[in-house]
Order: sequence, then C-alpha cells, then structure tokens
Amino acid sequence: MKLKFLLGALPVLFASVASYAEVVLPSVFANGMVLQQNTEVAIWGSSTTQKEIVVTTSWNGKSYKANPTSGNWKVKVATPVAGGPYTIVINDGDETKLQDILIGEVWIASGQSNMEMPLKGFKDQPVANSEEIIKNSKNDKIRLFLGEKVTWSRPLSDVKGQWQPASPAAVTEFSAVGYGFAKTLQEKLKVPVGIIQVAWGGTLVQAWMSAKSLNNYPDVKIPEDTNAAFENKNVPTGLFNGMINPIVGYGIKGVIWYQGEQNRHEPENYLKMFPAMVKDWRARWGIGDFAFYYVQIAPYISKTEKLSRAMLELQPKVPFLREAQLKAESVIPNSGMAVIMDVGTQNTIHPPDKQTVSDRLSFIALNKTYGFKNVPYQSPVYKSQTIDGNKIHLKFDHAEGLHFKGGAEETSNFEIAGKNQVFYPAKAVITKDGISVTANEVDKPVAVRYAFKAWVLGDLVNKHGLPASSFRTDNWVIPM
Repeated sequence: MKLKFLLGALPVLFASVASYAEVVLPSVFANGMVLQQNTEVAIWGSSTTQKEIVVTTSWNGKSYKANPTSGNWKVKVATPVAGGPYTIVINDGDETKLQDILIGEVWIASGQSNMEMPLKGFKDQPVANSEEIIKNSKNDKIRLFLGEKVTWSRPLSDVKGQWQPASPAAVTEFSAVGYGFAKTLQEKLKVPVGIIQVAWGGTLVQAWMSAKSLNNYPDVKIPEDTNAAFENKNVPTGLFNGMINPIVGYGIKGVIWYQGEQNRHEPENYLKMFPAMVKDWRARWGIGDFAFYYVQIAPYISKTEKLSRAMLELQPKVPFLREAQLKAESVIPNSGMAVIMDVGTQNTIHPPDKQTVSDRLSFIALNKTYGFKNVPYQSPVYKSQTIDGNKIHLKFDHAEGLHFKGGAEETSNFEIAGKNQVFYPAKAVITKDGISVTANEVDKPVAVRYAFKAWVLGDLVNKHGLPASSFRTDNWVIPM
C-alpha cells in the first residue's frame, strides 16, 4: 500500500517540480510589451534549475542561450526596425511564451506628483480637457506599463505592473504627461511607443538615488538594509531600490522626468544631486548617455490655503530651485528642459494643463532624439548683460521674435537693483537685440531679475511661443 501510494503521488510530485522549474520573469517582461527597436535589448529572469535557458525571437528565428548563475540569467537579443506583433519563447525544459510583443520606441516616465498625476486628475484637481483625451485614446500602438509604488531598503528585482494598450480605461489611471508624450511620438514617428511609469508624488530626489550615488553626500543618511518596506516614501534610496532598480537594463530610448517641488528647500544641493542621479542611472543601464528630458517646476503659491510658517519661509527659495534646474541642463549631457513658466496655476501645485507640458517634452525629443530639426523646442535663455548709465541691456540665446505673451507692450515681471541688492519693479523694453531694463529708483543698476518669485505668470516668449525661464544676472547669496 505504501509503494502504491508513492507511485500514485509521483505524477503530482513531478508536475509540481516542473511548474516550480519554470522561468520567472520580472513583470516588465510580459505579453503586450514594447521592446526598443534597432538595438540589442536585455531580457532576464530567474530559474530554479541550472538548466540552459534558450530564448527564441520570432522576428528573426534566432535563439540565444544563457546558463543561470545562482538562479539568475540574462541574454541580449537583437531587435529589428519597428513592427510586430511578435512572440518570444523562453525554454529551460519548460516553455514560457510571450505574445503580442511590439518593437518600437520605449521611454520611462518618472518623478513626483506632476508626473504621477493621471488623466482622471487628483481629488478636486482636474486635468484640462481630460474627458476628450480619454474618449479618443484607443490605440494599440501605444502600450502603457504602470509600475507599483514601492519603497524598499534593498534593491529589488521586480516592480509589479502590466502592459496595457492605450484605451479609455488604461489612460484614465496613467500619467497625463507620460501618455501625452507617447501619443505625440506615436503620431509623429508612426511606430509603436511604450511608456514605463514609475512615479510617486511628494518625493525627494534623494529617494530616487542609489546608495552608491549618495556616497558623496555625508549629510544624507543611507538607511540600513532590513529587507523591508520603508514607512516613509522619502527615505534615501527607497524609490530607487523599489521602482528603478527592477527595470535597470530594460531597453529604452530615454527618460522623461518631472520632479523638484519637494526639494525646493535645498536648491544648491539639488544642483549637485540631480545630475549625480542621472549619471548613476546611465552607468547602470550601460547604454551610454541616453536622452534625459525633464520639466522645470511651475510657478505656484496657494492664495486659498492658510500658509504655514514653513511654507512662507520656503517661498523665496522656489525660484532658486528653478534656477538649479536651468543650470542642470548645461551639466547633464544629452539633456533638455521643458520650461512651463506660462502654465502654472496660483492655487495648485498641480497645473491642470498637462498637454502643454507633454507637448514641450515631445518637442525636445522629436528635435534632439529623432532629428525633426523643423520642430522648435528651445526657450529664450539669458546670455549676458551690459550696463549703460541707469539701464541694463540684456541679451538672449534662442530669442528670435522675442516678445511679451499676448502682444503686451509692458510686463511687471522684471526687477532691477543696485549694489545694495534691493530690487525695484522695472520697466522692460524689447529692443532689436534683447531687452532694456530701467527703474527710477535705481540710478546705478548692477543686476536684473526676471519672474524670480514663487508665483508669477511668465510672459517672455520667442516667436515659437516658448517661454523664458525665470533668471537672474546676479550671484548673490541664496536666502537661508
């Protein structure tokens, strides 16, 4: 009886072992995914056996082999020009088949709440024109991966999520900026586009950085590895460990990033840490300086809420954080910044106009990454000043057709100061080669500032309607 029982149990036992022996893939490798075209992309996973892994791709019929090391394996497969759908078969004795795979352009969308903000909006904070956008969103050539929000004490190997084709149900929950960016690229490039969203509102850049990239910042306390979730989403390294590390190495064209509001208290540190984060991500991906395009934070100060003392104290630092982001563009190779000085909203830190934000990111990508040189993307940038008596003359780059938005002849956004560092409202006149700034109160000016406040509605634009960032011509100490 005992032998009979064991013989009867063997099929169940073998079935269990066979099931257990199947390869395990991170969530990002799944039916419906998009792989980056015309390159070599990594595919990886784990296996409970030491059997050889064979990965076969349907677009070329080729097989790629790997031997698991400590249960983990990785192969690189060659991808063709955009197309699909295709299949991938992964075999370690048991077959795993991935279907409906498209080849095209892949981007990561990351950052804090303005990137996370879905098309349905936040509570009492809508996204402009969302109903129309959602209604017309069905497009199988756009695939969306919405990553779970996870903060962890050690680097994880998986972030949960699933690939979905663009549809009213899918885009409703997806980043409005990320979807808008994908939609424009897909329409212009005529190829499949995949967007991987890994974003979380109210987060510091330190949380998105690896422990290694934070080693140069002794004031940042790197937590102990307890192999557990952090209670606070802003613990340094937590979001990198939980949301970025699991997708490091996935074939991408670039990253779009919208973050900075949470670091407004430390603009000088942000200028160091943000480029360090980008450099570290790129080193880990190992595909060179992939495109990294980001959004400058919008002007904001609530006129409806009762401001705390802490918030009041932080207000003067907001324009310095925007300045840090402006400077970062010249520090980070192959980067670009979308300026949105003209689409902020005074009573919310989440401007409802996400279409303009995604448009400006896509303009950068289309021009710099995809070679559409007829697509303008550069905002006017302050270049130099010349003092002439009681006037300061300003010159700019990318300033053809410089004017004040709406055809206004004057603006209240300029200030001028003498060596006493006291700024007064100034009169700004557009000239044939820049802007001339004066104020009756300042006989001997030394510095000019434009839109250098927490809340302001930017109005200086070039002929393409692209706005200038807030800027200053001085280098006076940032207020404590």
